[in-house]
Amino acid sequence: MDLKDQLKNLFPDHVPEPSEEDNSDKQSDIWLQDDPIICKYEKRKGKPITILEGYTGATEDFKKLAKELKTKLSVGGSFKDDKIIIQGDYRDKIMTLLKEKGFNVKRVGG
Repeated sequence: MDLKDQLKNLFPDHVPEPSEEDNSDKQSDIWLQDDPIICKYEKRKGKPITILEGYTGATEDFKKLAKELKTKLSVGGSFKDDKIIIQGDYRDKIMTLLKEKGFNVKRVGG
């Protein structure tokens, strides 16, 4: 008998309210767009970088997305001029993460 069953026995008339934890898993906080995000590869000063551009939503949402990608990939990067710059060649991983979130992604270069 788990805790929920014990609570039901103690309080049979109680109706549980939806918790905030269930709502936090939804991806409705970032605006999805029709045009694909362009994911391209470049070398700057001999070092590989991945650039994401073409997001038409709010700048704050794009910054949140940049921070989430950097933490999930455990890499450095920055957000400049409406572009996310990730250190290293992580196009495949970034594309799978963005597709899981519901974005259209287009691979450019290499």
